[in-house]
Amino acid sequence: MSACKLMRAIRVSEFGGPSVLRLCSDVTVPQPGHGQVLIRVHACGVNPVETYIRSGSYARKPTLPYTPGSDVSGVVETIGEGVTAVKAGDRVFTTGTLSGGYAEYTVAADDCVHKLPDALDFSQGAAIGIPYFTAYRALIHKAHAKAGETVLIHGASGGVGVAACQLSRALGLRVLGTAGTPDGMKLVLNNGAHLAFNHREAGYTDKIMEATEGRGVDVIVEMLSNVNLSKDLQMSAYGGRVTIVGSRGPIEINPRDTMIKESSIMGVALFFATPEEKKECSALLYAGMEAGWLRPVVGPQYPLDKAAQAHHDIIESPGAAGKIVLTMS
Repeated sequence: MSACKLMRAIRVSEFGGPSVLRLCSDVTVPQPGHGQVLIRVHACGVNPVETYIRSGSYARKPTLPYTPGSDVSGVVETIGEGVTAVKAGDRVFTTGTLSGGYAEYTVAADDCVHKLPDALDFSQGAAIGIPYFTAYRALIHKAHAKAGETVLIHGASGGVGVAACQLSRALGLRVLGTAGTPDGMKLVLNNGAHLAFNHREAGYTDKIMEATEGRGVDVIVEMLSNVNLSKDLQMSAYGGRVTIVGSRGPIEINPRDTMIKESSIMGVALFFATPEEKKECSALLYAGMEAGWLRPVVGPQYPLDKAAQAHHDIIESPGAAGKIVLTMS
């Protein structure tokens, strides 16, 4: 491939609202260096964190201009020196990119590139990366969840939520999930939850406590902690662990709620996962794909030129229903 080949890609030249996502058709196709893989992108997942980065409100700011996106699926175009795990023509998905995934081609480090089983299509492949690795990190590396414990997935119908439901069920946990719409609740029940609750209903936390016979939940995976954290602490069992996957602002809590149950609040950031932790996670997820319980649920799909709309909808939609994906075709 000649170094001057051009592609379409979304570029961000300034931080701001969704409108700063601009489609450019004259972006140079990146070339893979040592230990890197060039992928022809078929689909790319859209994650809430990408909207925070784009707005400039996230702790880590990329150098402008940049192309967003980390969860791509597609076909290996070429490989750099030293790459042995994949070859040209392989179907793959990524857990990170070096050049950005909202593009027709992307470069990724070989340890972030994983083979995509034939049973999953490219849109499903684009829904694996951040959601499933985050769910695993929250449940296993942070909360140390064990078979037989009860887990509440607070906001269970989005990308990470569905992943956490499937993973928790496969690991032998009793799974409670919340969603904001009847369709979302149905989705949660179809993907591993034993019980679903509508978090827009008054008194839903009482119903969750009733479902645990007043004991509370051992582990909570929290997608919107700026709204729910105080309730989470009140629903925790003795020694309960609340893992923070998402937050959109501050919240006031009563620390005494942690004292009376000796509960813990812990943040989850995939960025800090060690190579060993990533390896362990990918091994378990691959087993899930082979066994058939890892089935990404794809929600709304948008063409690349509608990336701004996708960014608007992932934050403003009334209830998540699977993973939002950009498609290149």
